[in-house]
This record gives sequence, structure tokens and C-alpha cells, in this order.
Amino acid sequence: MRRAKFALPSMVTLMSIACGFGSIVISVDNALVGDPSDYWLAAVLLVLAGVFDALDGFVARATNTQSEFGMQLDSIADVMNFGCAPGLLLYCYGFVHVGLDSETLLRAGGIASFFFVACGALRLARFNVSVGRTDPRYFVGMPITAGAACVAAVVVAWPERPTTILHAAGIVALLFVVGSLMVSTVRFPSSKQKMSAGLVVALLINVGLLVWLKASYFVLFFLVYIVGTLALNLAWRTGWTGIAPPVIYQDEDVL
Repeated sequence: MRRAKFALPSMVTLMSIACGFGSIVISVDNALVGDPSDYWLAAVLLVLAGVFDALDGFVARATNTQSEFGMQLDSIADVMNFGCAPGLLLYCYGFVHVGLDSETLLRAGGIASFFFVACGALRLARFNVSVGRTDPRYFVGMPITAGAACVAAVVVAWPERPTTILHAAGIVALLFVVGSLMVSTVRFPSSKQKMSAGLVVALLINVGLLVWLKASYFVLFFLVYIVGTLALNLAWRTGWTGIAPPVIYQDEDVL
């Protein structure tokens, strides 16, 4: 029973990996078919992988079974689920069909997808070596889970594959922008912020927008999330302290 208890968080992590692997399989199988419902399902599986990713930490804390093995397994799972899987999904969704008419765009899409995956891996490595050396209220760079959700949100909102070069070029830009944000030193608020009346109101507003906008809500959410975070960091640089800026530790070593 004791061994089974310690295996429980890892089983939840493996469920997350299963969702990420399922998304990859569906993306590859659908690359030449271009069925919107399959692209949508592949994106939803990434969301489900994120749910299991959050749940494994909760299970480990609830059962007091945190371990170095679990942390390493979780980090490896994140590379596949939120790096490789969304990168491959966006490549199959955005470039395979359009690339039949433009080999240059197909190559650009492959480079952009790899750039996203590489930035996600670098982001995780930096996070792993920076634990305890940065302000826990803020992430240094966009979290890889948020980056994956950001690009997957486009597929959820518009599962019909791109049919024009301009549309596909926009996806190239999206992958480069999100990848760059993950390896940047921009501070993104974490879930460890103190609960306040303002956060409760914001949560209720978001629930209302989700009911009203449905799938399109996620694109709006990440647009506001990115623009708002960049504006907040710019305000800190100008000396504004209406929202407490991150504490810079003396031994902080951001790669």
C-alpha cells in the first residue's frame, strides 16, 4: 500500500503523457486529411493534459508523496505535452496543406514549430534551476503550459485549417512570438498571488465571457493575458508600483 501511494502521482502524470501522445497521433493521422473535428480533438487533449499536469502535484501534496523522481517525470512530461505535441499540432494544422502550394512556407512552418518546442524546453530547464531563486509570485517568462494553451486556443477557436498563405504566415508569427515570450525575462503573474476582491471579480467576468463567447473566449483571454502582462512589466520599468513588482533576489541567476 505504501508503494502504491507513492506511485499514485506518477500514474496521474502518465495520464497526462497519454493525452499528449494521443494529441500527437491524431495530429499526424489527420495531417493530410485536414478534418477540423480531429484538429479540435487534438487541441482538447492538450487541455486535458494540462488538467492532469495540475492534478499530479495536488495528489502528491495531498498524499505527502512528493519525490525527486516525480519532479523529473513531470518535467519530462511537460516537454512532450506542452512542447512537442502543440508544436506538431500547429505544424500539421497550419502548414501541411498550404505547403503543397508553397514549399517555402512549409519549411518556415517547420522552423517555427521547432522554435516553439526548443523555447519550451529551454523555459523548463531555466525553471528547474531557478526554483527558490526567484520571486514565487511571478514566473520568469511565459510558463510552457500557458504557451501551449495559447497556440492550442487558435485551433480550438478555428478548427478549419488555413487555406491562404497569409493565414499560415500568421501562425508562423504566433509560434515565434509565444516561443520568444517563454524564454524572455518578462515576469508573468503566477497562481500563487494572494486572493483579493479584484481577482474574484475578474474570475466572474471570465466565466461570463466563456459562456458568451464559447471557444473564441480562449483567444481573447490569451491576447489580454499577453498584452496586459507586457503593459505591467513596462509600467514597472517606469516606476509604477500600483501592483507590487517582483522581488529580485541577490543570488537570482536567470539564464
